[in-house]
Parts: sequence; structure tokens; C-alpha cells
Amino acid sequence: MGGDRLGMRWGLAGGTTIASVAEARRVARYADAAGFDGLWISHATAVDPVVALACVADDIANLAEVGTSVVPLYGRHPIGLAQLARTAQSALGGRFTLGIGAASRGAVATTMGLGWEHPLAFTREFIDGLQPLLAGRPVDLDGAQLSAHVALTIDAPATPILLAALGPRMLELAGRRVHGTSVGQCGPRTIATHIAPAIRAAAAAAGRPDPRIMALVRICVTDEPAPAYELARATASRYRQVPSYAAVQDREGLADPAELHLIGSWERVLDGLAAYGAAGATDLRLEVAAPDEASREATREALAAHLG
Repeated sequence: MGGDRLGMRWGLAGGTTIASVAEARRVARYADAAGFDGLWISHATAVDPVVALACVADDIANLAEVGTSVVPLYGRHPIGLAQLARTAQSALGGRFTLGIGAASRGAVATTMGLGWEHPLAFTREFIDGLQPLLAGRPVDLDGAQLSAHVALTIDAPATPILLAALGPRMLELAGRRVHGTSVGQCGPRTIATHIAPAIRAAAAAAGRPDPRIMALVRICVTDEPAPAYELARATASRYRQVPSYAAVQDREGLADPAELHLIGSWERVLDGLAAYGAAGATDLRLEVAAPDEASREATREALAAHLG
């Protein structure tokens, strides 16, 4: 593939286990120095990604975009999330993108003890409350599950939204209402036959521009693939506990869902990434999924060499 960028934005997936702002800063500085277009930090049980990204604003002069992938909506309110996001945007000067998602029934019930009723309608109402505030406008919402009546006095550019979506109704909502989607456990076949057609049709029907489709792809450059595949199998197994992820894993038609990880030589990895572009992905969110420090460093070096 030479030195081309495949016609897509390349973002680094900062990971789910960043335990401190200092660690977030190290990841951000690598992404900035290596030549990535952006940096994405996931929302898990480690640092809050919105706060962490705001904290490293002065360390990422070369990154065009940073964002979350994704902040779960259950347990939050549009006013509080908009206030947090616009505060971060004031530090990041228009480079912040807010990735959101409804999360899953199991995660909501286990970690928060909340009910999981009408998640699509809840997400729709959350966006109704969130979007005006992120654009600097007042909101006046009386919904079945959420209400919001406020104007925020935060000086910041507007913040775009990506909505995590795997099912057809959530993809329709993403295409009709926001800038695009961020997906995981979706290979090129699933993107080409399911994700891209659904979200693009919804955007076109709503008179909106072509949506962004950001694919999370885990990669490992190594001469010894067996340990990396063991890590990939463990990762795929965790995702199979969530029905929506299991469904898209099955849709890909792989003998082993671990094959979603791109493992081996840099040339093999790069050919795999090119397949995502051909399938319709507009953005890559690349996670270094390596079982040891040697392969982790080899992957980072290969990325930096290619991007540079």
C-alpha cells in the first residue's frame, strides 16, 4: 500500500484502562508525535475520557480531533453531559467530538441497578436534549423519559456527536440525527452489508451529508501470532456476552471471531485496514492489542513509520 492513508482518518484508540491523567498524556503525546489524525479514549471504569482529553489539550498540537468512544447515556442527563462536553470543547478549541451510546442491558443493570426500558426512545430524547446545548442554543424539552429547560453560558464551538449503533433502528437514528457512528466488533463484511447501507440511507432520507463510520480495529504486528490470537479470543469472548455484539460477530461469518484482530506482518495488517475503507468506513480507531511489550512496541513503530 506504500505510504498512503487509505483515504480515511486514522485515530488511535487510547484504551479503556488509562488510570491517570499522566498516562492519558503519554498516550496523547505518542498519538501526536506518531502522526495520527486523532485520539479516542473509551469510557470504562478508568479515567473519565472527557476530563482526561481536556487535561491534555496543550500536549496535542498536531491532532485534528479527539473524542470519546463512547460515553454511555444511562445514568446521565443531557444538561450535565452537555456542560461537561462544552467545557472540554472550550479547552480543545473545536477539536472535541462526543461519542455516545445507550450501553447495554447487562451493563446498566449490573453497574447502576437501573431499568432498561425503551433504550431507543431514551436515546432519541437524550439527543433531543443534548444537541441544542452542544450547539450553544437553549433547550426546551418535555419528553416521556427526560426533560430539560436551560441555556448554558459556556463559550465554546459546537460539538459534533457520533452515536454507537449496531441494530437497524439505532443506525437509522444515527443517520437521521447525528454526524455518524462508532462501531466495534464489526468487520468489513458487516460494515459493507449492514452498517453502511443502513446509516447512509437514513442520512440521505433526512437530507443530511454522508455520515461518518468509525470502525474500531485491533491490530498487532508480530512474528509470533499465537499469543496475539489468544488475546484476541479472550477479547471476542467478552464481547459475546452482549447480544448486539454477538450478532455482528456472527454476521461477519468468520470461523473464529478472534480473526477480527489484524495480526501478523505490517503488510498483512495494512491490507486488512484497506478492506475497511473499501467496505465504507470513513475513520479508523486503531487499538494496539498486543500480548507483550515487544509486539506492542513493534506495532507502535510500524504505525509511526507509516503515518510519518
